[in-house]
Amino acid sequence: MIHGTLARHEIRIRNIENAETLTPEALLPIVQPDLLKTLLEDVRSGKIPVAQAMERLRHLPFESVEFAKVDHHRALRCGFPEVIFCPGKTTEQIVAIFSKLAEAGGNVLATRATPDQYAAIHETHVSAEYHVTARCITLRQLPKKLSFGVIALVCAGTSDLPVIEEARVTCEIMDQRTETYYDVGVAGIHRLLAHSLQLRAARVVVVAAGMEGALASVVGGLVEAPVIAVPTSVGYGASFNGLAPLLTMLNSCATGVAVMNIDNGFGAGALAAKINRLGEMASGNNESTPE
Repeated sequence: MIHGTLARHEIRIRNIENAETLTPEALLPIVQPDLLKTLLEDVRSGKIPVAQAMERLRHLPFESVEFAKVDHHRALRCGFPEVIFCPGKTTEQIVAIFSKLAEAGGNVLATRATPDQYAAIHETHVSAEYHVTARCITLRQLPKKLSFGVIALVCAGTSDLPVIEEARVTCEIMDQRTETYYDVGVAGIHRLLAHSLQLRAARVVVVAAGMEGALASVVGGLVEAPVIAVPTSVGYGASFNGLAPLLTMLNSCATGVAVMNIDNGFGAGALAAKINRLGEMASGNNESTPE
């Protein structure tokens, strides 16, 4: 199997114009918008032959492996590469998918990862980071260009940290500027009100809360920005593992509150990033600022 794959690869190389001058990096798929733009400009200027450019685009829109179809085109369509959801996958599968995404040159995010899974990835990707509370693995390969607009991340209690931290890590690997306001639940509402001015200055607010989930409605009544509410599975028996705060948030009387699935910090962070990007484009600040 391996020998057959190598043979096919060698045939492709021989068929590429000026193949003897290519580096391994020159054969990697192009999936990031900036890299694709550079490739096209190099073709137009004659710096890169057409055949070489075609080889680099060969894995668009996806690359098939034995157990997955890695979506290399997603960054062009959606603004960020495919994200790996680790539960249900073997460590070997996670490492293989992570490696394929990393080879494309973009940033990589894996959610709900265990320390053992991170250890396996770190063996071949030493720059990868493990975010313990968020249970996420990130690999940054592109320069950080933070948004002008701020995403505020709010959680009711310390027990909600895994969910809101998942949202924060997601926002930051997507180059979003964030501010955090943790442990400001309604049982001590003065803690939240102390940050009213900062919350009103945010472009998007993500709120994670368990128990009865009232915090999202309170924040929704304080700010003009859209509020993304995330019910968490924190609470005693009648919270039904997050169902009680989910229903509270869905029935919010505050306008502009959207609700994610229970414990879905990643979904909240990804949606907040998309909203913030649209705000950047509308305000003319779509170049972002290097950190």
